[in-house]
Amino acid sequence: MVHEVPPLDAKPTPASVPPPDVAPDGRPEAAWISRPVAPVAGAASGPLAGLRFGVKDNIDVAGLPTTAACPAFAYLPSAHATVVQRLLAAGASMSGKTNLDQFACGLNGTRSPYGAVPNSFDARYVSGGSSSGSAYVVATGEVDFALGTDTAGSGRVPAGLNNIVGIKPTRGLLSARGVVPAAQSVDCVSIFARTVELAAQVLAAALGPDAGDPYSRTLALAPAHWPARFRFGVPSLRAFFGDTQAEAAWDAAIEQLQALGGTPVEIDYAPLAEAAALLYDSALVAERYAAVRPFFDAHPDAVMEPVRGILAQGTGYGAADHVDALTRLRALGQRAAAMWAGIDVLMVPTAPTHCTIADMQADPVARNSRMGAYTNFVNLLDY
Repeated sequence: MVHEVPPLDAKPTPASVPPPDVAPDGRPEAAWISRPVAPVAGAASGPLAGLRFGVKDNIDVAGLPTTAACPAFAYLPSAHATVVQRLLAAGASMSGKTNLDQFACGLNGTRSPYGAVPNSFDARYVSGGSSSGSAYVVATGEVDFALGTDTAGSGRVPAGLNNIVGIKPTRGLLSARGVVPAAQSVDCVSIFARTVELAAQVLAAALGPDAGDPYSRTLALAPAHWPARFRFGVPSLRAFFGDTQAEAAWDAAIEQLQALGGTPVEIDYAPLAEAAALLYDSALVAERYAAVRPFFDAHPDAVMEPVRGILAQGTGYGAADHVDALTRLRALGQRAAAMWAGIDVLMVPTAPTHCTIADMQADPVARNSRMGAYTNFVNLLDY
């Protein structure tokens, strides 16, 4: 495991981790789970000196409880997550722990006992998740940047819905040591900022291999140069679920890339969509259960719905089922790889639609599924 969760009898006493002080749904206070009296100070100098950042509360900060938005799960880490330590060493100061969909299981920001995080433009609407609080506090200027995680879109969807920058790094580029896993083999630590420049600076300070993370990799960043002419892939699937504004914005984005010298090339989205479906509709969902198995087996009622149902689904598969699902995923990856012969870059909508908190809570599974229509495949296929 990237993070060894202490046994239940070694966790903080209830007084150390009080019951959630729940903010009403859609209130700004819901963005934070905990904030220290004073920020955790970074180094006196460095490339990020003077900047403040927030940390999604499934990432360890020494001395502050890590809850993963589940108070009964909370533990008190004695060390910072590797990525937090690197940012502090670069001079940034840590302002607090942000709210999330429980166990990073959701793309909407309403699945938390600490309250539903509002959208920064209209509090009636969802922020996107699971890194809901991190996106909100960056969008509203409470911090300069924030850390999230991204397994199926959790670092991209809330960035898009709050009109900020979200970087979902290549798997293994940023250490996940000290991060509560969601689906450990495909988890990524993500970055939120208000500009691409700052997000890139944070990435440069945070990246690097870590022998303490079994999925860490030594990866070199290739120089990127914007060519005069390029080909960009456009999915054959146009799924906007009746959201005409989102569809119009997508068409405008295609026109913008054409104005920059791009030529749109339709790609077959079927293998990408089939890969995405494996995340929850196959034995791959067992990895979600495995991430918190000891806690979930002992305390299933401490997990809120629909997260509980998703984790429980993972208990129904055997090892052979998981092997079959992995083989199916590899086969879909081979099919999908053919598209790269005809394109230089793939463009997809971040989220195909947006909805209110009330609508999400009324239909939490179907509405959440729509949010991931164009994001779920990415980490599975190691893009």
